[in-house]
This record gives sequence, C-alpha cells and structure tokens, in this order.
Amino acid sequence: MSTEASTASVSANAKPLMRLSGGTVGQQNMLQLIQLRWLAVSGQVLTILFVSLVYRIELPLLPMAAVLCFLVGLNLFSLYRPRPGGDIRNGSLMLALLLDILSLTALLYMSGGATNPFVFLYLLQVTLAAVLLEAWSTWVLVVVTSLCFLGLTRFFIPLDVPASHPSTLFDLHILGMLICFVLDAGLLVVFVTRINAILRRRDARLADLRQRAAEEDHIVRMGLLASGAAHELGTPLATLSVILGDWKRMAVFRERPELLDEIADMQAEVQRCKTIVTGVLMAAGEARGESLAVTNIPGFLDELVQEWRSTRPVGSFEYDYDRKSVDESFLIVSDSALKQVIHTVMDNAFESSPEWVGLSAWCRDDVLSLCVRDRGPGFRPDMLAQIGKPYNSTKARPGSGLGLFLVVNVVRKLGGNVNVENAFIGGGAIVTLELPLSSLSIERRQS
Repeated sequence: MSTEASTASVSANAKPLMRLSGGTVGQQNMLQLIQLRWLAVSGQVLTILFVSLVYRIELPLLPMAAVLCFLVGLNLFSLYRPRPGGDIRNGSLMLALLLDILSLTALLYMSGGATNPFVFLYLLQVTLAAVLLEAWSTWVLVVVTSLCFLGLTRFFIPLDVPASHPSTLFDLHILGMLICFVLDAGLLVVFVTRINAILRRRDARLADLRQRAAEEDHIVRMGLLASGAAHELGTPLATLSVILGDWKRMAVFRERPELLDEIADMQAEVQRCKTIVTGVLMAAGEARGESLAVTNIPGFLDELVQEWRSTRPVGSFEYDYDRKSVDESFLIVSDSALKQVIHTVMDNAFESSPEWVGLSAWCRDDVLSLCVRDRGPGFRPDMLAQIGKPYNSTKARPGSGLGLFLVVNVVRKLGGNVNVENAFIGGGAIVTLELPLSSLSIERRQS
C-alpha cells in the first residue's frame, strides 16, 4: 500500500517540461536543444525544397519527410512528457543529441552521403555535446559521429544532377559548404551565447546561496554568543534583584518615597532583563514542537502590540488591523522568535521616532502583511541598497545594524519578504513584512 501511494505521489508530481519553470540548468539546456531542433527542421525543409524545385534534383522526399516528422515528434515528446523530479540529467541530454545525430545521418544517407557538404553539421553536434555533457558522454558522441561519417563514405544514395542544369556537382558542393558554414556559425553563436547566459545566471544563484550560507553562519555564531551571554547575565541580575529588595526594606529608603519609586522602577527593569534572558535561553534550548501556543492572527497581533506597548514609552501609537481580510478561525503558532522579529522593527521605528509609531496589518492572497511606519529621518539611499546586510545602520555605535539583518533572515526562512522604503509624504521610513499564512499555520509548524 505504501509503495502504491509513493508511486501515485511521484506520478502526481511529475510535470512536463512545458509546465516547468526552466529553473534548473538541465531544463534550460533541454529547452535550448528543442529550440535548435526547430531551427534545424525548418532549415532542412527549406534546403530540401530549394534543391528539389530550383536545381530539379530528385530526392527521396517521403523517407526524408518521415525523418523530419520524427524530429518534430521528438520535440513534442520532449516538451510534453511528464518528468518525475523535474530536473534533466546528463543521460537525457545525451540521448537527445544521439537521436539528432542519427536523424542527420539518415538525411545525409539519402542525399549524397559524405559528399554532401552538410556532413559538417556533425561538428555542431559535437560542439553542443562538449558544452552540455560530461566528458565521457562527449567522447561517446565523438566516436558515434566519426563512425557515421565513415559509414557515409561507403553507403549512401548519390545525388543525380540533371544533365540539362548549367551548374555542376562541384558548384553545388561549394554552395552547400557556404550554407553549411553559415548555419554552423550562426547556430553556434546563438547557442553558446544562450548557454553563457544560463551559466552566468547559475553563478549568480550560487553566489547568492554562498552569501546566504555566510549570513546563516553569522546568525549561528550570534545565537551561540547570545545564549552564552544570557547564561552569564543570570547571576548578576539575580544579585541586583536581591540588593534592590534589601534596599527597599532599609529605613533610609523607606523614609524617602521618591527613592522608593526609583527602586521600584529599577526592580521593574531588572525583572524585564531577567524575562529577556529567560526568553533567550528558552529559544536556544526549547525543542521544536514543544510548548506551542496556538492562537489566531488577531489574537497574535493584539498580544504582540500589548507586550510591546507595555515596555516602550512611545508618545503616540497607531494600530490598524483589517480584521475583515482574514478568517479568524485560521490557527497559527504564537512564535516567540517571530514576535521578537516584529518587535525589532518596531523598536527601530521607536528609536527613530519616539513621538509616533504606526503598525498596519492586513491579509491578501494568503499573505499576512505587517507595515511599520515612523516619522524619523528615514533611510539613506546607500542604506536602502544594503538592507539585510549586517552592521548596516544609521546609529553611530559599535555592533549596531544587526536588527534588520536578523529580521530579513528570519522572514526569508519563513518564505516571506521584507520591503524597506522611505515615505514620500510626512517623511520617515516604512518597513513591510510579508509572511505566507502557510508558513504560520499550526499544521505546517508541527510537521
């Protein structure tokens, strides 16, 4: 039963090349071969018609038409055949080139064999193999084309040039060589140019992946340092809490209410530090899937806003949530890491604009969007181009600039995006977090 289910799942996920995005190098290379085959079929049809109608040379048109129909069918099969896994391996590309070589050999056999100047199209096939295939596959095609060329020197149907035609067979051979050279050169330029573009895009993706890996390694190191610092801070915070409790009971402080108020404020700040440290340790050590708090989106946002406002003395806070845009029965995980990410963005806005911070939230097309605004100086143009890079900050203090770096990486892990811009009206900055609802759902986070 499990084998049947697995087979059904693979079949359901198999898509033809026509419906694939062409995101892998193998898919793009196969698409290039298919496009070149269309060009080759078109050129061969025109050449056959030209030779038959202009030079009145009798050719076995039906067998040659059958070969061309085979190439058309091969293209359609390559485009619409379901491909489990999606990617196209070296073997598929090698088989496609082998079929092209055999089709070319059949056409050459029916039109003069090795005396046909278009025999040099074999070089185009070998060049494509050298670019697309592994080394051993390329050498296999070199051997196959060499054997085909050798066979065509002995076995072929000779061309019969009408005696009444003014052109000689030599003239036709020179003309054919010219056309073959133009085809070879033109197709090679087109194909190699496209392949180079594919390779450049692949290199750009690899560079982006390497950059992401370096950023994730940086985050891991930061997490280790934060966890170690949280452990180290536990003891001094506990000591401060005990000292403040003792001060509160001393007569010299009880006689001065203003000092008692300051001690109470200090105890509240120490307790807040202890809560932050405890949260860091829980985030570092809590097992995935344990102690999950399940809520809906309105509950998550209301709790997030309440927690943030209770500890930040913002002058005016504007909170706007389009409650009609989301199904309140949709359950998500109240993730402390996600809360911290949103708090970080709101903290940055508060530091830039202590008098006013705005938070807007809405859902569109199964995406939760959170927009944090402020009325501060905004971002410099050079900073906007480097958003998400570590230590990219307007604050002139060591170690600053990690907040948005962490925000971008966490949101990216959830499959979302972070958009940063400056407001045209009223000034300030606008940071928008876009989070797919599927990445927040309780089913996804428990899996």
